[in-house]
Amino acid sequence: MVFGVRIRRESEAAEQAVEEHVRNIAAFPLAIPLMAGPGAITATVLLAGHAHGNWLLIGSLLVMVLLVAECCVAAFFFAERISVLLGMTGNIVLSRLLGVLLAALAVQYVVDGVRAVLSG
Repeated sequence: MVFGVRIRRESEAAEQAVEEHVRNIAAFPLAIPLMAGPGAITATVLLAGHAHGNWLLIGSLLVMVLLVAECCVAAFFFAERISVLLGMTGNIVLSRLLGVLLAALAVQYVVDGVRAVLSG
């Protein structure tokens, strides 16, 4: 994502699929595992565990989960308009910026895991 190699590969694959007149292009639901995958489930369970039965905290966690779900639905609904608004350059910049953010989060998770193992 950071170096733009993936974008080139995806555009070449899309052009090839259009040229071959493929009727049923497979959809890869990448957003769903990122939104409701192991990381999101683990974070929700950990936050609920830290609530220690406090219904106010559990209720606020549920409200936040619903708010995030609504934001995701809105982003999906307006995705094409946002893409047109950003343009090709904006999409590439955003993709690379999010790639750097993803790499930083991955490194932080590894560092936190190593610290937990070494201290515990």
